[in-house]
Amino acid sequence: MSRFLKSAALITLLAASASPGLAQGFGLGRPALPEEIAAWNHDIGPSGADLPTGAGTVLGGEEIFAEKCASCHGDFAEGIGNWPKLAGGRGTLDRDDPLKTVGSYWPHLTTAFDYIRRSMPYGNAGTLTDDEVYAITAYILYSNDLVDDEFELSDQNLLDVKMPNADGFIVDDRAKAEYAQWQGAPCMENCKDAPAKVTMRAMVLDVTPQEEAAEPEAAAEPVAASDSTETEPSAAAAFDPELAKAGEKVFRKCKSCHQIGEGAKNRSGPILTNVVGAPAAAVAGFKYSGAMKSAAKDGLVWNEAELSSFLAAPKSYMKGTRMSFRGLNKQEDLTAVIEYLKSVGN
Repeated sequence: MSRFLKSAALITLLAASASPGLAQGFGLGRPALPEEIAAWNHDIGPSGADLPTGAGTVLGGEEIFAEKCASCHGDFAEGIGNWPKLAGGRGTLDRDDPLKTVGSYWPHLTTAFDYIRRSMPYGNAGTLTDDEVYAITAYILYSNDLVDDEFELSDQNLLDVKMPNADGFIVDDRAKAEYAQWQGAPCMENCKDAPAKVTMRAMVLDVTPQEEAAEPEAAAEPVAASDSTETEPSAAAAFDPELAKAGEKVFRKCKSCHQIGEGAKNRSGPILTNVVGAPAAAVAGFKYSGAMKSAAKDGLVWNEAELSSFLAAPKSYMKGTRMSFRGLNKQEDLTAVIEYLKSVGN
């Protein structure tokens, strides 16, 4: 008997033995006990009725995510290679190539909790504690700018989190609205007078990384000296310490790659001490990308406007940059973090 036929016979035997009566006839297996079923019955539905007791913070989730998730999904949930992005994509669902993430597409937070709990980490599924799952889910919310960094997620408040696309789905009523049209014997030949022809083609959702949009002209244009001298005194006079304090919290998203202040050293990103108003690619000892060196040669200066544009969408602003951070979505975060960068010197 061929290997294929042997395998088919084994599958048939196992399928037949799934019935308690047949299992008894074959002398194989027994009905599963309630406690055995419960050990595998971990599904969490949108109602949240089966959420386990537990809690986890954003900051705690950041550490767990870095250790167990970032190798595939990136430090900021931005995805690495063809591994899925978990953050970003807001406002893209009406495009031909929408970015579907936890923050842009998923209607229920219970879906994220359930999937992480049963399927992650990749290759080691089911090893996370419930508290770790709450913490990772909280960090993913934070990466999508849905909660602040002091947020704690638990079984008591998970259902209170409003997902951006919660109202973007409709009830599937095809059984009532359409199925009646399909009853009766189907037509199998000569069903249409005119010959069939292809009128359009399906769009393939390709996960291969795409080329970024062309670099904005502003990235390659030097800032006029008159503009700098005109804006700097008013910016200095209007320094806001409370805003800088808020910016320090936003900077936590940057600390894994950048250091700032006394004793700072280059890491995967350059030192950011005194970066506001400094020329691009000016930190000694750091190996900049060709794109950044080219922008520096063309006179790019990191004034507040240029920094804001860059930090909002680094890869769109500068094609070829090595900065993997996806960008800050909120204008208030951009303003705050720049104020913090202004406040820290040598």
